[in-house]
Amino acid sequence: MAKQGTTPWPPTCSAALLHKRAELYQTIRTFFVEKSVLEVDTPVLSSAASCDVNLDSFSTKLMKNAQSERLLYLQTSPEFAMKRLLASGSGSIYQIAKSFRQGESGRFHNPEFTLLEWYRVGFAVADLIEEMVELLMLCFNENLAFRTVTYQQLFQQHTGINPHETSQEALMQYATAQGNPEAASICGDSVSNGLDYVFSQYIQPGLKKNLVYFVIDYPACMAMLAKLSNTTPQKAKRFEVYFNSVELANGYEELTDSVEQKNRFSDELRERKKEGLDGVPMDQNLLAALEEGLPQCSGVALGLDRLLMLMTASKSIDDVMAFPIDRA
Repeated sequence: MAKQGTTPWPPTCSAALLHKRAELYQTIRTFFVEKSVLEVDTPVLSSAASCDVNLDSFSTKLMKNAQSERLLYLQTSPEFAMKRLLASGSGSIYQIAKSFRQGESGRFHNPEFTLLEWYRVGFAVADLIEEMVELLMLCFNENLAFRTVTYQQLFQQHTGINPHETSQEALMQYATAQGNPEAASICGDSVSNGLDYVFSQYIQPGLKKNLVYFVIDYPACMAMLAKLSNTTPQKAKRFEVYFNSVELANGYEELTDSVEQKNRFSDELRERKKEGLDGVPMDQNLLAALEEGLPQCSGVALGLDRLLMLMTASKSIDDVMAFPIDRA
């Protein structure tokens, strides 16, 4: 690794890790070429932003002339633009994309990061999980042990709480009993925030090592972009992937109903206002694409920096980046 002096010019990762990242990207591209999944490229800048109350976007201004400017947002993921391609008839697609999120810095976070996002037309969640197992085994070059488990099973096993029937008060009482009374001020009155807090603090760290978890059937309140279960509407067709207690990926069977999607965006915008967060424009282009007709599909976003961390036993996301935010 290059010596890190007082100036920020040297990269933080070694030349060997630069090569490892390039090899990873080549593995991914070969994998999808062999499956006839099309690589696409979509804009980083957009006139709209994610309405998600848990995501804050970077913004910038496009100056057309001295009297005219246009507010644009850096994408938090390429999802919305890729769905517009799906609605236009692209077929199954993937992208290795730079994404940006405010307020995300730490051992597993950098404000600028790299996602692999892909969408498979005609796939249900189970099909996408099967494909992801195949890809992960190629990336790690070994037969990984994996387990598919419901969100409810994990939650009840570790806390005794049914996540589909609980209240925010019960979740905060549980956190207080574990010695974290500050949870209430962090989570507010949002059940989804409470569930996420309890899961990340008391469940995720206790997941077994060297076992890939595919956690399915998330509570509907935690899945703004996913279809709901046909038989159990309080559950969504969403899954997350964890390996060695690190969250790697987030996937859905994608919501195709434009009216329902607009209602969910509106709910999130009301919640943002309630919490004193900046309002953002919902993506009208995405809604128009859904109205035109999004094919039945499932999609997943996989964090490539975190994946590379796990592949190389690196301790921090900075170790696998040439120039993390402090050296950007």
